[in-house]
Amino acid sequence: MTDAPYKTWQCRTCGYLYDEAAGDPAEGLAPGTRWRDLPDDWVCPLCGTPKADFDMAEL
Repeated sequence: MTDAPYKTWQCRTCGYLYDEAAGDPAEGLAPGTRWRDLPDDWVCPLCGTPKADFDMAEL
């Protein structure tokens, strides 16, 4: 069984994109880190918006 395709999530406040495939190494998130694996208290690194206020982006 293969994992589902990687997804991208967008901050509703500032537009920051979190790409699961790329991760965010500057924030300590390795490439391949799934959205579900980010802590519930994770916030946008640009504006501080909570994880709950991100939407999956269809790119």
